[in-house]
Amino acid sequence: MKDNANKSLTLKTLNKSNVWDIQENDIFRLWEVAEKDADLKENARHYMDIIRSAFEFEEVKIDKPEVIKKYEARGYKVGQIRLDENNKLKYAIKKRPIMRVTDLTYENIRHISAAKLMEVIDRNFGGGWDSLSQSIQDIIQTGFDISTTTLPKDRLHNKGGMYEKKIEDGFEVLEIPKGTWVEAIFAKEKPMMEKPRLSFGIDDESDIDVDDDDDDEDAPEIEDDYNKPDEDDDYDEDKLTEESYRTTFDENPEDLSLDAAEMADDDDY
Repeated sequence: MKDNANKSLTLKTLNKSNVWDIQENDIFRLWEVAEKDADLKENARHYMDIIRSAFEFEEVKIDKPEVIKKYEARGYKVGQIRLDENNKLKYAIKKRPIMRVTDLTYENIRHISAAKLMEVIDRNFGGGWDSLSQSIQDIIQTGFDISTTTLPKDRLHNKGGMYEKKIEDGFEVLEIPKGTWVEAIFAKEKPMMEKPRLSFGIDDESDIDVDDDDDDEDAPEIEDDYNKPDEDDDYDEDKLTEESYRTTFDENPEDLSLDAAEMADDDDY
């Protein structure tokens, strides 16, 4: 499906999101097709900016075989690009690698797999989910469902526990040792969804886009009571959750009730 989508792309439809779907050779192919367009020269800089958001892009100023071989040894593809009728230059192009959490953006987060995400987080000095900045967490959560838990390492893989259930549900997992405890980060790609729309049942033209920036002063205010606790619910302060493990980590985790860990809810982000 992705290959077919790539074939339908043109320079005009290329943007900073879908540019991550294509490879170096596609850039040269798209540019060659666009050479027939009269407005290529006027928009060349715009196209270059989009391409540079996902690719390293260098002009080959010394067109010699030994120089080109050096570029190719570094993973670049070399080809010609015509900027105008009388100016056809040679460029070296290479897809920007996503190696660190700081390489993640809102544009590329949906173009990596959950396994790749785990590799990237693992390179973040082993600090775990909470070591990531809020901005990086927000980027990740636009493309992935994230859950974490911190448990004693001899309890993490208990049969029928959270770990086993997440794996069965298709989540990738990263285990980060923390002394005798282990933090497990679970990640699963979110499905692509269309913008939700609300209909008030009057007619089709009255549908209102949820993401519309226009405020309707007459719209009724709906109070969200979903997350409010029921008045009749009894709150037991002595109950331990997996979050309790995390906050009491520096005290004496061996004294905690390990049986309570098996009943802890997972933390969904």
